[in-house]
Amino acid sequence: MSYQIPSQSLSLEELARRQQNVITASQLRARGVPTRVVSEHCRRGGPWQRMLPRVYLLQESEPTPEQRMWAALLYAAQNGRDEDGRDGAVITGAAALALYGFVSMPRLPAVTGVEVLVPRQRRLRDAGEVRIRRTERELVARSVHGLACAPVARAVADAVREWTDAGAFDAGVIGPGLLRSVLREAVARIESGGALRELSTELAEAGLLEEPRVRAALDELLATGREAVLERIGELVDEWLLPAPLTGPELRMRGGTYVAVPDLYWPDVAVAVEVDSDLRCVSEGEAAWVRGGQHRMEYLGVRVVYVCGERLATEPEAVGSELREAFRAGGEDVVELLVTER
Repeated sequence: MSYQIPSQSLSLEELARRQQNVITASQLRARGVPTRVVSEHCRRGGPWQRMLPRVYLLQESEPTPEQRMWAALLYAAQNGRDEDGRDGAVITGAAALALYGFVSMPRLPAVTGVEVLVPRQRRLRDAGEVRIRRTERELVARSVHGLACAPVARAVADAVREWTDAGAFDAGVIGPGLLRSVLREAVARIESGGALRELSTELAEAGLLEEPRVRAALDELLATGREAVLERIGELVDEWLLPAPLTGPELRMRGGTYVAVPDLYWPDVAVAVEVDSDLRCVSEGEAAWVRGGQHRMEYLGVRVVYVCGERLATEPEAVGSELREAFRAGGEDVVELLVTER
């Protein structure tokens, strides 16, 4: 779903109300308004004004911030030929975050540039304050005050990439505190249970995990999420009257060969608990390293219980039952391991 120029079934008055008085040339033409009339109305002192190429404001007064957003979206959604061959577009980046109402971002009137996401094949240039960003992925949008915006995670990734490309981090315009605040707020606003996973994926897709400040902010966010999950598991351990496990011990074979560092471990029964790797790894390389340790534990007879943060939040009783059953059953034919508390 993305914004598309509507068909001409709506009257000019209805369309103007829907789009806050912002209209494209093709929409005017389709409703019988000649180009000559448009030009006359947009002359100095006329009742209309041109905002962007082929985009007009049907009023004399200055455009509101919302009308500027509409102009950017309509400019990117039109193809400049006719209404039947229309294309989609969504607002993204800092402008989308302002529309979402991020408290860590400047209010909408202070937003000076508008990033709009369009399909890669579109032939469209930046215009005025509108910056065109292309994507090979299918456009997905959320309606915010009637405007099509990219989902929160994608909007955050585009905003961070915009700051990186503009050198805002190096210039000190964007500090680590603001970056952390934006990422934290994004996780709180993303409606799906896998908010951290979704945000991490978008930052990785944008190639932003190579930026040290972005990586540090995300690592901090992941660590906070992991601590919350481990704390809740600790509560379940108490509720189910299980002994306290070791936290993050290092496991090695007697010859010194490294095995793994499980999140939690009961050495007496050889049972390990591993929290969802999405709260631990921000790259496929790290994820593979963690999975390798998990596979080695299982191969050596350790019983590994995998706990997903989403399921822990929705089905704590089921998770607690699994932990108790695993503790009772213990590992099978376990190779003797050296356990070092860290």
